[in-house]
Amino acid sequence: MSPLRQRMIQDMQLRGFSARTQECYAAAVRQLAEHHHTSPDRLTEEHLRQYFLYLANEKKVARATATIALCGIKFFYEHTLQRQWTTLRFIRPPREKKLPVVLSREEVRRALAAVRISVYRACLTTIYAGGLRLLEGAHLQVPDIDSDRMMLHIHGKGKKDRYVPLPEPTLHLLRAFWRTHRSPLWLFPAPTRHGLKHSLAHNGGPVTRSSLQSAFRRALERAGIVKRAHVHTLRHSYATHLLEAGVNLRIIQENLGHGSARTTQIYTHLTREVRATLTDPLNLLMQGL
Repeated sequence: MSPLRQRMIQDMQLRGFSARTQECYAAAVRQLAEHHHTSPDRLTEEHLRQYFLYLANEKKVARATATIALCGIKFFYEHTLQRQWTTLRFIRPPREKKLPVVLSREEVRRALAAVRISVYRACLTTIYAGGLRLLEGAHLQVPDIDSDRMMLHIHGKGKKDRYVPLPEPTLHLLRAFWRTHRSPLWLFPAPTRHGLKHSLAHNGGPVTRSSLQSAFRRALERAGIVKRAHVHTLRHSYATHLLEAGVNLRIIQENLGHGSARTTQIYTHLTREVRATLTDPLNLLMQGL
């Protein structure tokens, strides 16, 4: 590891950034340097301007990808190198107006039933049952289950903990699955070709992001679901289904761990009830045509 990269990581540690954020920010700076074939401390403000134009016009990266790149590069230059460049202040990734993909309750049931490996099926079911982010579910530990209060203790994004309700069927599922491996720490230990117990015997960690995504993608194919869904789609579906069931938006916001109600309000555009209000007027509009 270069001294410059090490210093950036130390700066992020001092700011209390999570390991995942550190990894993403460091990767953003590395990709910038690779694009220009130059050490990042030798780049100019014009280099940065050209790089973000390249991301927007040639690579056409998603807003989330551009935002991570901007945050990582901005942190590096403003905090690690102490350079206050104007370019970094006015760059704004364009806002996307796409609504998230949502699975119906039946599609969720089919997809989860099609997951063949038990640890992935248990983890993905828990992610849907609690509206969790992928790593929030993957990194659940045995002490995070509060069966007396029927709650899950979630170690959320940005080190913001929260509690979410634990449905009784999910508790039964977790207990039954835990008996298959009896890990004192991880609820969902990463499997090996020799089985879960072999993984535990060799101090294995929890299931990984990529393995969960792959398991879910294969399950969607087996279930015949053609929507462009991924694990985070289970979280979108959870919020939408709760809203359709009449749950207050504020409660859904708290369960999801959203800091702003505006983030949660997107799900009001996805419910069947909202779509249904348009059906009759549209049918009338098209009569006789």
